[in-house]
Amino acid sequence: MVEAMNSRTGIGMTSARTRGRMVERLREQGIRDEVVLAAMGEVPRHLFVDQALESRAYEDTALPIGFGQTISNPYIVARMAELARHGEAGPGRPLGRVLEIGLGCGYQAAVLAKLAREVVSLDRIAQLVGKTRVRLRELRINNVRPKHGDGMHGAKDFAPFDAIVIAAAFGEVPQELLSQLADGARLVMPLGHAAQTLCVIERNGDQFTERHLEAVKFVPLLPGVA
Repeated sequence: MVEAMNSRTGIGMTSARTRGRMVERLREQGIRDEVVLAAMGEVPRHLFVDQALESRAYEDTALPIGFGQTISNPYIVARMAELARHGEAGPGRPLGRVLEIGLGCGYQAAVLAKLAREVVSLDRIAQLVGKTRVRLRELRINNVRPKHGDGMHGAKDFAPFDAIVIAAAFGEVPQELLSQLADGARLVMPLGHAAQTLCVIERNGDQFTERHLEAVKFVPLLPGVA
């Protein structure tokens, strides 16, 4: 399988040059954090989708990954990573331990792994976690911990987190996850049902500041495991 991955390093639509064009597009779309942009340029998105979809891997669109799930478009991955490091303003900061809810195919986790010491990533679908664990191992991404679990409850055993990034929509702010934030940390999530906005919640002691940003569209976070 490693050989199969290596054979997909790619030319043309899957080349480093194509990733460079994606990064330039992200700059034009307003992503300013050069550390995030560098991470986006380093992670080969085409290796996280089925081979039949490789030619579309660097389009600014979500793509199916099976199990009724999608890989988020590059802009939203970069935007959420930037917000995890910055909030809405201010200099970027190094991240220690990050919680991601919605491992999916592992692409966002791989980007976060460039920005943090460790990423704990949960997904409710056991088969997807198993498949993604193998992919991350083959790509030698060793600082992501894929976990099968209910994202509604987070990962108390690994808390506190310097950032929590949620790749599925909640109808309300998840109080159990707020308690797992370190002081000064940020939770980035889509909030809402039919109408969703990207929301950033920052913890300062026992106080939480909530900001609502642009409109987004994510699948809902489902309780339990599968």
